[in-house]
Amino acid sequence: MTSHEVGHTTKEGRHPARWRILGFLGVAQLMLILDVTVVAIALPHIGSDLGLGRAALTWTVSAYTLTFGGLMLLGGRIADLIGPKRVVLAGLLVFTAASLTTGLAESGGMLVGGRIAQGAGAALLSPAALSLVVTLFEGEERNKALGIWSALGGGGAALGVLLGGLLTAGPGWPWVFYVNVPIGLVIVAVLAVLLPNRPAPAERSRVDLLGAALVTASTATLIYGLIDAGERGWLTARTGGLVLLAAVGYLLFTVWQRRARSPLMDVRLLARRPVATGAFLILMATALMVAVFFLGTFYYQHARGYGALHTGLLFLPVAFAAMVGADLTGRLIGRTGARAPAIAALTAAAAGLAVPAVSMRPVTVAIGVTVAALGTGAMFVVASATALGQVAPHEAGIASGIVSTFHEFGASLGAAVVSSVAAASLVGSTLEGFTEAFTVAAVAAAVSAAVAGALTPARTAPAAAEPAA
Repeated sequence: MTSHEVGHTTKEGRHPARWRILGFLGVAQLMLILDVTVVAIALPHIGSDLGLGRAALTWTVSAYTLTFGGLMLLGGRIADLIGPKRVVLAGLLVFTAASLTTGLAESGGMLVGGRIAQGAGAALLSPAALSLVVTLFEGEERNKALGIWSALGGGGAALGVLLGGLLTAGPGWPWVFYVNVPIGLVIVAVLAVLLPNRPAPAERSRVDLLGAALVTASTATLIYGLIDAGERGWLTARTGGLVLLAAVGYLLFTVWQRRARSPLMDVRLLARRPVATGAFLILMATALMVAVFFLGTFYYQHARGYGALHTGLLFLPVAFAAMVGADLTGRLIGRTGARAPAIAALTAAAAGLAVPAVSMRPVTVAIGVTVAALGTGAMFVVASATALGQVAPHEAGIASGIVSTFHEFGASLGAAVVSSVAAASLVGSTLEGFTEAFTVAAVAAAVSAAVAGALTPARTAPAAAEPAA
């Protein structure tokens, strides 16, 4: 790779190293995705070593995804202002350093603090990386690139459970964090050379810190209320008050975005049907995915007494199914449009999640979560293609930030809800909590299939603004 190749584009306007860049950005994104599920399988061991309860273990997942999602719009905005290359490299360095700190944790506070720092680095890296993918590729190539990116979300998450099992059963749970350090440093060195430099805008805008604080605080309040409901009940004044407070925070955020001189996001972009539908689909895809891994991990290890490695191996078919679902959908969506794959994917997820809800046995749980993964893998592709297929390059950073924000909020939401519904099984010996949690997830997927049928555009029209932009 010469400096001429790195800094210039071809006559067709396409960067000659775009596929190599996609590969390294994909590995970086894979680390962020893995850090949700690779930790899930280590949770029982982390809780035992550090003396953590159900709520603290749930926060080990939610603190990362909440910070990741809450600061995602800010990360996307910063990428638009100063260029994605700088933001990608900064995010990688923060994430790598935080991974080392988290692996060294000797208390619940240090563990959650490290997870928060990891989320902050991920919030810088992910939207900037996705905006590069959107701007480096055009037309059919963009659909293929987004298909690869989406496959990382589905298959990568499942592979994280296998990797988590190998590391936890081998050198120990701290290595689920340590493994990020050498990989992160290598990727930083390579991308510093490969990534193209994009000139910063001549007129700099302010960064909307108040908007970032409002959306993060509102989501933190909502997730706290959902986790707390596991002990205090779903229909209590405390839970209702926290949910209402979060709703007020989101309303204030929306009002502020319409009045701010340099808003964190253009709320009119979220009002576009494709972007709004894609955000909803990615929220549900991630929530259902995390529900599968969270419930499956605790069912196998806590209820059945399987080891971490045994549990990880049981998720191999899940990983394969998620990648197959993403790959098939990426190939078909250009011909069929988004609506049919969206309905089919959510229906498959609902059917798969209903299996363990009816029969709570190791073999039926394995079959059910594998079928559900086939659907969630497909949903990632549909969501990304729907939301990002028509955005202009100058909107790529913030549109990517919106999609990635709902991705992480879905993870936080999924972990919080299933943790609370399954609370009795997570701390006791009954299987009733697992059955109820799988039932809730199956119903949510079925309802979402109906919503997707009404909202998802049948076909995505070509982006008229793309050639001009």
